[in-house]
Amino acid sequence: MILNVSGRTDVIAFYSEWFKKRYKEGFVDVRNPFNPTQVSRIQFKDVDAFVFCTKNPEPIIDFLPEIKQPFLFHVTLTGYLKDIEPYVPDKKRTIENIKKISKMIGPDRMYVRYDPIFISDKYTLDYHLKAFDKLCAELDGVVNHFIVSFIDLYVNVRKNERELGFHEFTEKEYRALGEGFSASAKKHNQTVQTCFEDRNLVEYGFCGEECLSHAKAIELTGKDFPEWTARKERKCHCVQMIDIGEYNSCGHRCKYCYANFNEDLINEQMRRHNPDSTMLIGELTPHDIVTIRKDNALKGKKKASPKTDDTLTSLFNNERHS
Repeated sequence: MILNVSGRTDVIAFYSEWFKKRYKEGFVDVRNPFNPTQVSRIQFKDVDAFVFCTKNPEPIIDFLPEIKQPFLFHVTLTGYLKDIEPYVPDKKRTIENIKKISKMIGPDRMYVRYDPIFISDKYTLDYHLKAFDKLCAELDGVVNHFIVSFIDLYVNVRKNERELGFHEFTEKEYRALGEGFSASAKKHNQTVQTCFEDRNLVEYGFCGEECLSHAKAIELTGKDFPEWTARKERKCHCVQMIDIGEYNSCGHRCKYCYANFNEDLINEQMRRHNPDSTMLIGELTPHDIVTIRKDNALKGKKKASPKTDDTLTSLFNNERHS
């Protein structure tokens, strides 16, 4: 199995000490967000690879040599300021940390996400074109591939819609952004793709890739994985990953975030975090049904077999990774 750490919250930025303890102890418990009494126990001996998703990779850098499984990073790095990303750390420092990690694992496993993109009176199309061009130059030889997406009307986005002040993309803006981003990446021998978008901009030079393709998963693990079932109306072709985070627990509090959809819960969730617990937020209770999650990947090009933990067949479905 491949663990996503994490699309539901920034585990690396805020809960690295917990993750390190769980890794050393050999397992982690993950509560099903759609059925809270169901808990999936993941044993790290069954994990084939990690995908670390974060806006601040610094807290885990020193621990990386202790991780036995292969891993790659998705670090989100945008041009927004504190009005949009109030608690994201200094981006110059993040760039330096990206460079450190790239030296350890190589530029092919160090992805940068410039997302989500929205256009407003302050964050204009020209603003994004210049910011992305500068980012490509800064990460020349450090990152080979960028991933972008466009803002969606999540609960948090609707609540902050007036503050964000964005408007829908016109076709002219899609074209200008697609051609501009493609040209910036090409100058530095880099590529760029969209994530989970109906408009993938391939006609303007973007790659038609997945955030975690079958080819990359095979390269990392030697195994083929089933396709991730994200949403019926919008198909994601990434391989299946298991997320160990929990919603409404990220301290970055970005105005566009899909994972923080109840602001009132964030402080409470972070307060309930115990670095010694087996799960990220809270503790196991006598009412919890704990099931060991087994690997459902198959070597070669065969179709995936049914899950062995049938009580959790719907776990982690209908989610969007970041």
